[in-house]
Amino acid sequence: MRARDVELIVTGDEESAAKRVAEILAESARGGDEIALTGGSTPGRAYELAAELEPDWSAAGVWWGDERCVPPDDERSNFGLARDTLFAKLEAQPGRVHRIRGEDDPAAAAALYERELRGTTLDLVLLGLGPDGHVASLFPNAPELAETERLALPAEPKLEPFVERVTLTPPPLRSGRRIVFLVAGEQKAEAVAAALAGPPDPAVPGSVIRAESGETLAVLDQNAASRLRD
Repeated sequence: MRARDVELIVTGDEESAAKRVAEILAESARGGDEIALTGGSTPGRAYELAAELEPDWSAAGVWWGDERCVPPDDERSNFGLARDTLFAKLEAQPGRVHRIRGEDDPAAAAALYERELRGTTLDLVLLGLGPDGHVASLFPNAPELAETERLALPAEPKLEPFVERVTLTPPPLRSGRRIVFLVAGEQKAEAVAAALAGPPDPAVPGSVIRAESGETLAVLDQNAASRLRD
């Protein structure tokens, strides 16, 4: 099934969605890809399952689509989520880990991350979708959505947790060879319909992020997909 420029996989429940994304992550890690992970409430289970499916990530590089400006041991840290649910369960750690330094000044952290990323094309970009349609830390109508040159920028939070962020901008997200949205829960259904089936609209950031020369895939549970039409 397809929505606007997106291949859709609708699973029975959140666990099934996590398992499907875990399979994608494991395959990508096995192939030595450059993988951008996401934070939020949904992907942790996918990371646990990915570690079971492929315990050796030594060939892979790991990046993040965004980070909360907190230390890595803070419970709100996206790096911390991956460390606890993925890295801690691996037999061999990723060969390259590019952490956004959330404990630093946001502008300095964004500039450092941009220097690391420049010249790299992400093979797999994993994204969630907020109930307001945001992706990474690109919130509705945020000025960062219009960025065409910078790869990473500080961003103000529009939803909890209300801490400053560093986010990738649209250009490195869109240049990813494969973009995968993972979305679960009925509270995301309206955002899913707007982002995946509606027209491009900066009020719904998920609607403007598509792989320019690759594949865009959305893995949804039935609740998240409930407002989509066949």
